[in-house]
Amino acid sequence: MADIYLETGKKKVFAGSLDWPGWGRFGKSEEDAIEALAAYGARYAPIAAAAGYSFPAAPRLAVAERVPGTATTEFGAPDGRPEADGTAVTAAIAGRHTKLLRAAWAAFDAYSATAPESLRKGPRGGGRDRDKMIDHVIEAEGAYARKIGVKLRQPAIDTLREEVIAVLGQPSDGGPLTPNGWTARYAARRFTWHVLDHLWEMQDRSEPE
Repeated sequence: MADIYLETGKKKVFAGSLDWPGWGRFGKSEEDAIEALAAYGARYAPIAAAAGYSFPAAPRLAVAERVPGTATTEFGAPDGRPEADGTAVTAAIAGRHTKLLRAAWAAFDAYSATAPESLRKGPRGGGRDRDKMIDHVIEAEGAYARKIGVKLRQPAIDTLREEVIAVLGQPSDGGPLTPNGWTARYAARRFTWHVLDHLWEMQDRSEPE
């Protein structure tokens, strides 16, 4: 059994795991989002394995919470805050979150190092090429880091990521990690989802039609 939450906007629904940070997908309806989430389990499994965890082959998905979406949801990023995000994070859970995030980063860095510079365009003729996608991920992580209290002026990405790990690797009472910032659970989900979303996009757009 895998507990998930649904974040419902006007035109998009996000289905996200409450236990596996980064495992989440969008759809036009609840059914579409859940179906997409289930389908991407096979792509998430290698990330879990690299982090040292066994991901279930065909987990039964149980909707534990439904939350309203925001303008960010409509833009294509998860922004809903299920009540579960406010629960305490133990040292063991924090360690699990950071191992999964490190595995996601490693997978993205390894694939982007060998991906073609020019990626196949999307169905509407858009989409970033490899280098711009890498830059986007790095830029986003700088913005995300400020949401957990990490404020570094133009740091090297490795330095930034180690600072993020240092924060997310600590136990938390479930409250925001910095005033008006993110909780540890939401931060782990958002960081890991974002890098995996672009890893999978890069993989898909590296392949010929």
